[in-house]
Amino acid sequence: MKVLKKTLLLAAIGGSLFATSASAEQVNLTWQMWTGSEADTKSWQHLADMVTAKYPDIKVTLTTTGWVDYWTRLPVLAASGQLADIVSMQSLRMPNFYSLLEPLNDRIAADKFDIGAFTPSIIGGMSVDKQLYGLPYDVGPWVIYYNVDAIQAAGIPLPKPGWTLAEFTDAAKKLTKDGKYGFGITPQNYSVLASAWGDKYVNDAGELDLTNPSAIAAAERVIGFAAKDKVAPLVPSSADVGTVIQGRFNSGNVAMYVDGPWSIIGMKDKAKFKIGLTTLPRDDAKELAAVTAGSGFGISTTSKNKDAAWKAIQVLTSPEALQYLAEQGRALPARTASQASWYKVAAKDITNGGEALDYSLAHSVPYVITNNWAAVENLFNQYFPPAFGGSADARQTMESIQSLVQQ
Repeated sequence: MKVLKKTLLLAAIGGSLFATSASAEQVNLTWQMWTGSEADTKSWQHLADMVTAKYPDIKVTLTTTGWVDYWTRLPVLAASGQLADIVSMQSLRMPNFYSLLEPLNDRIAADKFDIGAFTPSIIGGMSVDKQLYGLPYDVGPWVIYYNVDAIQAAGIPLPKPGWTLAEFTDAAKKLTKDGKYGFGITPQNYSVLASAWGDKYVNDAGELDLTNPSAIAAAERVIGFAAKDKVAPLVPSSADVGTVIQGRFNSGNVAMYVDGPWSIIGMKDKAKFKIGLTTLPRDDAKELAAVTAGSGFGISTTSKNKDAAWKAIQVLTSPEALQYLAEQGRALPARTASQASWYKVAAKDITNGGEALDYSLAHSVPYVITNNWAAVENLFNQYFPPAFGGSADARQTMESIQSLVQQ
């Protein structure tokens, strides 16, 4: 009996040690992400569960907030040492926050991770000084949305990918009549269009340079849509002007405007006309250089489980994960091989949607911005609207913004 009791006791101790060992191997990761709806949150939770399905010893706890709150809270969390293991990051905000993230180049090289499977421009967008700080899950080139019904009623051929600025301007003029406008322009469209035309507003040192001849020439074109050609309506000096123009497009008041593929899903139920897509107009003498933006996932520098987090973000951006997001219509995948699935779901009712996006991605470049880009865009929103109304020319506008940024 004593032998039996001793055997049972040893077995119990062994079982306890085994349980402790198994528990010690369990890794609990935290992941912070923005969300816009319950459906969004379910999609992200599905991806978190995919990590555990592949790595049973890794559990990912998802925390979500709204888009605006996410960026407000991020520096607060960083300052208080409460960053999650996995931090979601948008390419346009990478210059501001990359110091919070672990560089990935060494891990990529060690694991021979295939970066070539992703659209090159978004890899550039998630990088700073040639160091990658996040694996991307989506990518989106800015394109022109157009009202198919209005264009056909005006007797204008549907615009083909790669169309020129002259063709675009001619169409906008023909569409401007009866109190409606051919094009809806916003101040923040400046950098997107300048890039498309090959005009530079940031110098080789990465500094804002709005007063060089190329940057001013682009500003003259942008301002001229409203001030000279009168094909675009005046807009308020407001950070929300993009929403205003999108609303005017949805209501049929403007026939064309600039946006990204991320807006397709929400637009379908609002616009009461056939929607088409085409590329940004290129300079008549140059190839298109379509800028892209996107988002992805990085590893916080304060994470105590960086190896596990590296495994996790590979799953979150895997072909299977991006296929799932594509089928939900949630994101145009950063992986080129997964993009066709998104076209079939999100862009299936959009005229020439796939062709426009394919052409744009094939002619895409990273969006060049400065580390104080939010402040620059706020000044665009303040100083471009008066110029649209004719109270200031392009040079005055650009010199004013440049001067204020340097203060």
